[in-house]
Amino acid sequence: MSVAETIETASSFVLDAPPGELQDVIADIKTLVNNDPAVLDGVKPAVEKYNKEQLITTKLPGASEHVIISEYNCLPGGRFFDVGSRSSFGFDHVKQRASNPQSWVLESGNAELIKALLRDVAPHVKEHYPSSPAFGVYPVRDDAVIAVVVVGNKYSPSNYWNGRWRSTYTYTPSSTELTGTIQVDVHYYEDGNVRLLTTKPVQVSLNSGTSAEIVKTIASHEKKYQEELNRAFGALSEGAFKNLRRQLPINRQKIDWEKIGNYRLGQEIGGGRSVTR
Repeated sequence: MSVAETIETASSFVLDAPPGELQDVIADIKTLVNNDPAVLDGVKPAVEKYNKEQLITTKLPGASEHVIISEYNCLPGGRFFDVGSRSSFGFDHVKQRASNPQSWVLESGNAELIKALLRDVAPHVKEHYPSSPAFGVYPVRDDAVIAVVVVGNKYSPSNYWNGRWRSTYTYTPSSTELTGTIQVDVHYYEDGNVRLLTTKPVQVSLNSGTSAEIVKTIASHEKKYQEELNRAFGALSEGAFKNLRRQLPINRQKIDWEKIGNYRLGQEIGGGRSVTR
């Protein structure tokens, strides 16, 4: 395999990394390519793309609140800005760390609406995203559109699962149109490998386009989608998943798979009957 092909394959691994597991994927790539600098440099664009698409959150040095990495708050020179903290900062995409924060001033014809949205969306995020939430409001597309981004991460590697909720909305003041996407990504990997990926589009024509109306609409759609997911999970648990295999064997006793595995291995070593797998 050529270096270019190796970079392409490794980049696909990066872009498919589950929530909270990018560093593990990068470590595995380093092992697989024997720390080949050409390959590691070659996957950096994929790492940057992953961080922006996944809306990675980070803390500024000395700060307690999370800020977001996205396509909406990029600055020249690889820096990013955050309206809420009125700062710009550098970001190491491989290490996923922010650095060198500097003062930054919002310059936008929609500045008052952006500030109002930051104020009004905060209670919604804090109520419904209790674990490491982050949100941001940004002027985009030459100040013709406002982006509202909400991220909720919950990582539990000790229990073999990680998850991320991403909500991205764009509001166009000239047409009072609100469009967006809600994405849920959950990875469960104890004694298996199960991943949930969902996408829910949002498109609404608002009446007045005030900050309160925008946030109320966002909250309503997110609540509705959460309820839809809960119903779907319940149906899967009681339906498809339950029918995949018998919960208990006929004798009503749980199977000790480790004991059976050792028994079969002993038979094979001892020259017993063959076992078909």
